[in-house]
Amino acid sequence: MSNDALPYILVFVVSVLISSVSQVLLKKSADKEYPNLLAQYLNPPVIGAYTLFFLSTLVTVYAFKYVPLSMGPILESLAYVFVGILGVFVLHERVTPKAALGMVLIVVGVIVFSL
Repeated sequence: MSNDALPYILVFVVSVLISSVSQVLLKKSADKEYPNLLAQYLNPPVIGAYTLFFLSTLVTVYAFKYVPLSMGPILESLAYVFVGILGVFVLHERVTPKAALGMVLIVVGVIVFSL
């Protein structure tokens, strides 16, 4: 992997972050009560979340211009870390010691693979 790929790796990580925000938006929307089935799927948070998913897909495709295909799943695993962190701040969830250890191992694995 060349140094030319570094900006695209960062773009890929931003794409993973966008996807994680989208997942948290969907979770937050699922916790609400809606008057009917149509309102459950056609509301601003859900439409925004799926728009973010689409944007994330486009950004990922763009990043794969220089990011090696073998690195994609490794970088995608950062979603577990992002969702865990966003869950704490947005959904007010608690992180167990096992989950925290798992997140640290994921980050260490991404760093080791990138070297």
